[in-house]
Amino acid sequence: MDVVNGGVSFWHAQLGPPPQRSPLDASLSVDVCIVGAGLTGLWTAYYLKKAAPSLSIAVVEQRFAGFGASGRNGGWLSAAVAGSLDRYARRRGVDAARNLQRTMIHAVDEVIRVARDEGIKADIVKGGVLRVARTKPQLHRLHESVVAAERWGDPHSTLSGEATRDRVNVTGALGAVFSENGARLHPAKFVRGLADVVAAAGVAIYEATPVTEIRPHEVVTPRGVVSAQFVVRATEGFTSSFADQDRRWLPMNSSMIITAPLPDAAWDEIGWRACEALGDSAHTFMYAQRTADGRIAIGGRGVPYRYGSRIDRDGETPLVTIAELRQVLTDFFPVLRGVSIDHAWSGVLGVPRDWCATVGLDRATGLAMAGGYVGHGVTATNLAGRTLRDLILGDDTDLTTLPWVNWRTRAWEPEPLRWIGVRALYLAYRAADRAEASGRATTSHIARAADFISGR
Repeated sequence: MDVVNGGVSFWHAQLGPPPQRSPLDASLSVDVCIVGAGLTGLWTAYYLKKAAPSLSIAVVEQRFAGFGASGRNGGWLSAAVAGSLDRYARRRGVDAARNLQRTMIHAVDEVIRVARDEGIKADIVKGGVLRVARTKPQLHRLHESVVAAERWGDPHSTLSGEATRDRVNVTGALGAVFSENGARLHPAKFVRGLADVVAAAGVAIYEATPVTEIRPHEVVTPRGVVSAQFVVRATEGFTSSFADQDRRWLPMNSSMIITAPLPDAAWDEIGWRACEALGDSAHTFMYAQRTADGRIAIGGRGVPYRYGSRIDRDGETPLVTIAELRQVLTDFFPVLRGVSIDHAWSGVLGVPRDWCATVGLDRATGLAMAGGYVGHGVTATNLAGRTLRDLILGDDTDLTTLPWVNWRTRAWEPEPLRWIGVRALYLAYRAADRAEASGRATTSHIARAADFISGR
């Protein structure tokens, strides 16, 4: 069977067409206008409405709720911080960085709680996060990550190669690290469910409404202007589409494929009974989940960046990327050679120049924003939404003192330097992975240089 390529994502395709909400048809005035009906925007609306039911809130979305990364991601609900804790600590203090990690751990359970309390059925299983190593340098990096995680208050356990394969039978696994602070979910089920909850609470969601300009206290669309005391930009990987934001966050492409449902014999060979979120520690890393209907969804970087921050909005994926992801799948699980791939898709995530996410509000202009999650947005959006709630309501809380609040970083380089640099970096990471796979005992110097240049 031919692979379905694009069409936003398998997650949405599996559910069928999303609900069609009406577009904005005239100018209006509200207390809060949120641009973007992904998880950042929806969480912000959810928590604001819970805290202050009298607020009038409008969410304006170019396509439909969950069209972007919120409905295309790998379904990892993990406590990984969207940024460098070392970098946050250097500027804002060690205690502040530890608090950020602590709140991210709490956010995993908060997402699960909201889903349970609001009746959002999204195939959530809290099986933890398992990151495997298949080379000696990868194993060394994993052990280093355990030490770092302990420092920040995020304990991990280490597994031998045999113990790793007992959990998930990854061919060639030398070891792994495991965190209980993680879950897998179905992205489209979750984001659609959250959108329904938000709409039922009285938040107006206007779909099929492109935004041409965001300015103090106003959101401009072709069919009217939304005036608001506060305007929240929640556009993540699409932020560069705005002329004044074209170098703020780089839209990094990530691609996924998903298998047909696997037979019981394959699952007997693979294991993976706890449905852990599965990743590795390669420089061009993979991420995967076992789905509720017995498939494997697996992703990686593919073509990481397109010249001029161009975005393929409907998720079509290069054939070479599909072939590369299939190869990773069968390298990990040789029993799956010849398995049918049902769907491939891509999406973009926002990457700041220093790889650190931010949440902020300028009270003078009423402009708020959150994003730059570098691939960790499923959980980070929840924390961002609660933080934006407190900032907008003017409440001084533990969340408003977190180090990512009003974080500033320099812009990405202009083209063609941006394209040349990103392409060179990922060629370097691929070369480093090849060198390490060939028997190198320590992390490649190529990768260390690339990390320094990229700011990771």
